[in-house]
Amino acid sequence: MSDILILSLEKRKNSALKVQKILTESGCFIKTRIGLHGDGCNDRGLIILELSAPAKEIKAVASKLAKAGGVKTKLVKI
Repeated sequence: MSDILILSLEKRKNSALKVQKILTESGCFIKTRIGLHGDGCNDRGLIILELSAPAKEIKAVASKLAKAGGVKTKLVKI
């Protein structure tokens, strides 16, 4: 079973390094990653992750990301 975690970065330029660090630490269970940010000067971004891990680990990652500052998360079970 996979879960989809959607990240909305409101201040992409400020939060990108923190988010990237958390995603790198969680890389073992990220099956698919899609990043969208419109034009290069846009300070908003969207990241869609397909995750394969126990629910406890997914919730921990979502919590870390939500605390990164300027990041909203939404977990979708499929």
